[in-house]
This record gives sequence, structure tokens and C-alpha cells, in this order.
Amino acid sequence: MKNMNIVATAAACALLAGGTVHAQTASMPASSDAAASEAPACAAETLSSDSTVGELLDNPAAKAILIKHVPELKDNDQIDQARPMTLRSLQAYAADTFTDKVLADIDTDLAALPACGK
Repeated sequence: MKNMNIVATAAACALLAGGTVHAQTASMPASSDAAASEAPACAAETLSSDSTVGELLDNPAAKAILIKHVPELKDNDQIDQARPMTLRSLQAYAADTFTDKVLADIDTDLAALPACGK
């Protein structure tokens, strides 16, 4: 697990710096556009900047909020490598991108998502 975190950290740093990551990963789950499109536009649990990138990407409404505030993630092929990391943890590697204001704005928009089943 520690090696996967190192790979994810390196990937996150590279993707936010516009670089390319050349690393092999073992059993990193691939994202599926079909799976993401089937996810609800509501949140089964409270999502925030303390949620993992994967949790945010798996929810279409949360993904739209993430892209709205950090548009450079939209077409980044390496974003899936940061899935196990939280947005707040990414701030340590990309403070200019994930500023306190950006994270607060993301938190505000995520808090406005309707809860599933309510």
C-alpha cells in the first residue's frame, strides 16, 4: 500500500505540474466513464475536500464541481492515479492550484449537493 501511495503522490505532483508520469502500478483500479455516468447526481455520504479524488470522480455532480474549480483536471489522463488521495492532501503538492479558497469553494458547492434518498 505504501508503494501505491508513493506512486499516487508522484502522479498527483506530475499531473498538477503538467508533467508525465512513467511508473508501473499494481492493481490500480481504472476509471470507467460508463460507471461514472451511472453514479447518482446526489451524494450517499457527505463529500468535501477531505474526500478522495476517486470518491469525487465517481459522482458526476461532484466531478463537475471539481472540474469547475480546477479545470486543468478535466482532460488530464493521469487524474486516476490520484484517486486514493484527498483534495486536501493534494494541496501539499500543488498549493497554487488547491488554495484554501479553492478548497473552501469546492466544499461549499459539494455541501449543496442533495443527499441520496432525502
